[in-house]
Amino acid sequence: MAFRVLSRGASSVHQQQQQLKVLTDLLIRSFSSGPKNVGFIGLGNMGGPMASNLMAKGHKLHVFDISAEAKSALKAKGATPYDNVADLAKASDFVVTMLPNNDIVANTYDTIIGGGGVRSNTIFIDSSTIDPNVAKAVQKKVKEAGATFVDAPVSGGVPGAQNATLTFMVGGSVEEYGAVKELLEGMGKKITHCGGYGMGQAAKVCNNMMLGISMCGLAECMNLAIRLGLDPKVFADIINASTGRSWASEVNNPVPGIIPTAPAGKEYAGGFATGLITKDLGIASAVATTTNSPIPLGALTHQIYRTLMAKGLANKDFSVVYDFLKNSEGK
Repeated sequence: MAFRVLSRGASSVHQQQQQLKVLTDLLIRSFSSGPKNVGFIGLGNMGGPMASNLMAKGHKLHVFDISAEAKSALKAKGATPYDNVADLAKASDFVVTMLPNNDIVANTYDTIIGGGGVRSNTIFIDSSTIDPNVAKAVQKKVKEAGATFVDAPVSGGVPGAQNATLTFMVGGSVEEYGAVKELLEGMGKKITHCGGYGMGQAAKVCNNMMLGISMCGLAECMNLAIRLGLDPKVFADIINASTGRSWASEVNNPVPGIIPTAPAGKEYAGGFATGLITKDLGIASAVATTTNSPIPLGALTHQIYRTLMAKGLANKDFSVVYDFLKNSEGK
């Protein structure tokens, strides 16, 4: 019995030593000079610009998307397109995933692992917005397959993705954070370690709930101010110089004509889709239930965006809530 206990202890020490070696190798490689082979899966409104910014930093990009057009756009810039995510992963030192929802993220990593795409020296970074528990489950699978995974969702929207000014919220060990920080700095200006696995997603879910609430609040107030007779540009200037200021008011005012670059001036095309904010608010509602946390404003905001979805506005920027309120009678 004593021998068996000793064996388990020795085995545990050996595993810890192996894990330490892997992390040390990751740190050495991440800080080494020169371009990296980076796989990027998901080339949508956010992922496409993020991948382009990594290329601008000199990295060799291997890309995948279900859209042939999205892959072609990156190929034209010098990236290598793939039809199989496992093959992409095999060719990459880092793999970044930027995908729409829980199921697609989980299935993508299952495909990579099942296809033999996991190498011990590969670092997987998921920048999607998903349930923290899903992030933890994926991390466990990747670790069991012998590689490293961190969750690193982003904030800053399409402008942040285009201008490489995103905020990354990283969940993982201190060593893993150190291993990915330099690469993420090629796509963002603020890289924050939030804690262990899933904590990046926890931060992102709470942030996006605040984003949805603030957009609905701004839309209500802009509509009321205009109906009271205020000039919308004058009132927008007052908000941005006062206590009502927010990202929505400064960057994505929902009233057409106030911010020329905002989706509101393009019939709410592009930007952050209503379908995505609705999905994120659904995640917030789910984790609020599991943690017994009251979120009355978050729940009401979720219901408002579900209504917009039912009206066929899933692909419009989430600031379209203003247009919906403007055309309502308030009864």
